[in-house]
Amino acid sequence: MTRAAAPLPAIPPDIVSAGDYERYAEKMLDPRILAYLAGGAGDEITLRANTQALEALTLIPRVLADVAGGHTRLTLAGEALSHPFILAPVGWQKLFHPQGELASAQASAVMQTPFAVSCMATETIEAVAGQGGPVWFQIYMQPARADTEALVRRAEAAGCRALLVTVDAPIGGIRNRAQRAGFALPPGMVAANLPPETAPPALKPGESAVFDAMMRAAPGWADIAWLVGATRLPVFVKGILHPDDAARAVDAGAAGVMVSNHGGRVLDGAPAAIAALPAIAARLNEAAPILFDSGVRRGSDAFKAIALGADAVMIGRPYIWALSVAGALGVAHLIRTLREELEITMALMGCRTLADIRQSDVRRP
Repeated sequence: MTRAAAPLPAIPPDIVSAGDYERYAEKMLDPRILAYLAGGAGDEITLRANTQALEALTLIPRVLADVAGGHTRLTLAGEALSHPFILAPVGWQKLFHPQGELASAQASAVMQTPFAVSCMATETIEAVAGQGGPVWFQIYMQPARADTEALVRRAEAAGCRALLVTVDAPIGGIRNRAQRAGFALPPGMVAANLPPETAPPALKPGESAVFDAMMRAAPGWADIAWLVGATRLPVFVKGILHPDDAARAVDAGAAGVMVSNHGGRVLDGAPAAIAALPAIAARLNEAAPILFDSGVRRGSDAFKAIALGADAVMIGRPYIWALSVAGALGVAHLIRTLREELEITMALMGCRTLADIRQSDVRRP
């Protein structure tokens, strides 16, 4: 399995939005890789709902506002950021570009955008952190706490600034589009930060591969509290859709939560992430920062998410489209484009800073 074409040496002039990068990536990527990237779980109801729900939100502009001197700066987990866009963890990035995560990290360094390195990265944490940008690390809890702790220590030593612990995918979703396309990882492609997989124990007669094998080793709330106590880094719990789970994560010591349905790739039929956001924001009542992802395609989408309670947003597929098309240059260009879109939206909405964005700026259907 290979990419369909080499990355473009420069950005074509007709690429002016995330959607344009998608259009080019669809032509350049191997169809099987594209099915893996673009597809969601099951019938892709949730995948479609993520973007449709954001599109359905109406912005209510306020005119003649004084927004001179405005900016998109914020402080998140004690760190000053120039804008609220973060590169979400996406695994296996060498599927999409020969430099993989290194190219994404180079773009994050140029744009000073936090890059959350996936637990399934094809480059080591140390190599990615060596590119000079702000790096976070995403963790899937390992069956043995010692293995999880070893990852945490490496992330700390490499200079990572936060941990994301993904809790909404203890088992993989049923990704029919990728199955139909015959997607499989190419020979030799491995998760650079994880030990080699071992064969699961044999099932006894009548046992379920899901409940008696995969889910037997799944983490619980006690593991979140343990992880928080095992590191000096702020821990964000990724994959929250219910207000009670958000509150419980904060009670366990999490620095914040991430409202996400994994981009529609795990549980088909789950709500659009933006639909779940307001109730979670109301429940936490600013007790902890809220990150948001799943469906962000424009700077105006980020504005909508912030209006409904998010402090910052993560982008996933869009920066992988840009990576596929133009490598680090494409990712940096996409981040700049999204920031400019957000600035223009804020100006037209009469919002000088992110703190000026209010729920009343958005009308829900």
